[in-house]
Amino acid sequence: MEKRCMGLVLLLLLLLVVWRIEGRMCESQSHKFHGLCMSDRTCVVVCKEEDFDDGKCRGFRHRCFCRKPC
Repeated sequence: MEKRCMGLVLLLLLLLVVWRIEGRMCESQSHKFHGLCMSDRTCVVVCKEEDFDDGKCRGFRHRCFCRKPC
């Protein structure tokens, strides 16, 4: 029983560490991207100019959203 509990504790610690490493991502609509966002690559380039790490086109209105760790 002790080995089983110890394994469970180690698994929970591992999950906590992975969750902390991934962290939360903050997202904001790009202020410099104009027009419909049809290419994620273009969105990423514009987002990097705004000091973000990543960008994705999303939504019905095809907007560019920038992302970075919070």
